Amino acid sequence: MHAVDVSPCQAIVGQSRWASRIRGKITRAAASVATVLITGPTGTGKELIARAVHAQSCRAGKPFVAVDCAAIAGTLFASEMFGHRKGAFTGAAHESAGCFRAADGGTIFLDEVGELELDLQAKLLRVLQERVVVPVGDHEGVPVDARVIAATNRELARAIAAGEFREDLYYRLHVVSLFTIPLRERPDDIQALAWHLLERIALRDGLPAPRLSPAALRRLQAYPWPGNVRQLENVLERAVVLGHEDELEESVILEMLSDQPESAAPRPPDAGRAYPKRECAVAALPNPPEQEGPWPTMADVEREHLLRTLRRTGYNQSATARLLGWDRNQLLRKVRKYGISLPGVKQAGSRTACHVAQPAP
Repeated sequence: MHAVDVSPCQAIVGQSRWASRIRGKITRAAASVATVLITGPTGTGKELIARAVHAQSCRAGKPFVAVDCAAIAGTLFASEMFGHRKGAFTGAAHESAGCFRAADGGTIFLDEVGELELDLQAKLLRVLQERVVVPVGDHEGVPVDARVIAATNRELARAIAAGEFREDLYYRLHVVSLFTIPLRERPDDIQALAWHLLERIALRDGLPAPRLSPAALRRLQAYPWPGNVRQLENVLERAVVLGHEDELEESVILEMLSDQPESAAPRPPDAGRAYPKRECAVAALPNPPEQEGPWPTMADVEREHLLRTLRRTGYNQSATARLLGWDRNQLLRKVRKYGISLPGVKQAGSRTACHVAQPAP
């Protein structure tokens, strides 16, 4: 089996109206140096779009630096992003360039930018305005020439209204706007996506790519895919590994789908219907007594529920994420957000959140 050389935009697989439009928008965005903001649900290919914009731009021969903004602890933000001088703080045994300077001449991709705390947003805004970074332990700014592409699965307009995201930063990021849509809204693309993913998985593992039976394909097309393309890839990867067949039958796909989180399972037609008996039971409940002290916020409730679920599962991360309907990355972001310690998990900042993809020689 041989790898097929495809253009960056051909990596956006599918023939749906959205797929055709996004390929055209990527081409137009790549011709500019304007900042790009990519929005859409988790698992819909926002980083793939960012890489396609970079690969089609005049900066393609320079680094593409991906930054997981949700993974950067507040106290380490400046060091991770802007670099530091040797001896600037305890443990700074060597000088670090930081993510922005690592991307000089190329592109910096700020993934999950909506997860940044407000004070960190202010620091980022200053760099976007001045295009200068000041390394920790230094007083002189260093000019940087890095194109910024940001992505988020949050609705930033609502975050601004809630005081959780800076409006001025939003307008700095929201110059060229690209958006992704849930996989369930592009069922016409599932066949092409499935074939593409099966070939990629098989090529990686040195195996022949299995075929999909017509019934298996119909099963994939009928599934709602709340985890989007990422979930589809996960199901197909396990099917390739465990199926051991030249053709994946519907039974194999059903088996792979059977252990998905409850939130990912198709809801029966009656799901959510209010049954009379339940309505009567709820209506008969007495009004709860007034709570003493401050009323808990949604964040308080979410943190407490997360802690209860972690204790219930014995701090098993996979089981906790499955019960809460999150993927593992979402779980870890919430754990960091609420300052919860997990046994055996390194604290944020113990590894760099900056990943540099150097151009091919």
